[in-house]
Amino acid sequence: MSASSSVPTDHSFYWRKLHSLTGMVPIGAYLVVHLWENSYALVSPQKYNEISGGMQTIPWRVPIEIAVLGLPLLYHSLYGLYVWWTGKSNVLRYPWVGNWMFTVQRWTGLLALLFIGFHVWTTRILEHGKTTFASMNHQFESTAYMVFYLVGVTACAVHLGVGLWNFLCKWGLAVTVKAQRAAGYVGILVAVTLTVMGIAVVAGLRFNWHPFSSYLP
Repeated sequence: MSASSSVPTDHSFYWRKLHSLTGMVPIGAYLVVHLWENSYALVSPQKYNEISGGMQTIPWRVPIEIAVLGLPLLYHSLYGLYVWWTGKSNVLRYPWVGNWMFTVQRWTGLLALLFIGFHVWTTRILEHGKTTFASMNHQFESTAYMVFYLVGVTACAVHLGVGLWNFLCKWGLAVTVKAQRAAGYVGILVAVTLTVMGIAVVAGLRFNWHPFSSYLP
């Protein structure tokens, strides 16, 4: 047996690639779609209930959620915690943009994981996935609940924005310095846009605010 054949193969490259990919698809894509669906709360309670009810009656909804979203989310979370635990932050010693991005990615990922776990527990487990505008409005009457949601949604948006920048760079879609800078701006745009959407949805559910009610026939 040769010396090279006795060295164990390092598969971390592939695990990291899969971790990056699942962060974009399906998790990142679902975040965008989910915020878009919840934005119907800004039209009217009836429209929100109509869209929510339509999603709740999709055939094979539970197994589809587990296979398409649950398992990728579980992997992304567990491997993300592993990276968070084993990684070393040197942002104070070397305050480069990449180091700051790595630090922001770690902490927003941890906040996002806590928020997603709470969100799944309250909406999918306790309410069996049958949320209505009235039930969400009742929950958001708690200021602490509302603040927690605002922090959680912001963490998810920023985590996705930084993750998009990292994805474009690590997958060779942004190779040059100029392209990587542009990817950073795209990530910031995504983070800011989704944060604004999330804040608007929370405001609509909390204060019964419907700025798009004029869209109704």
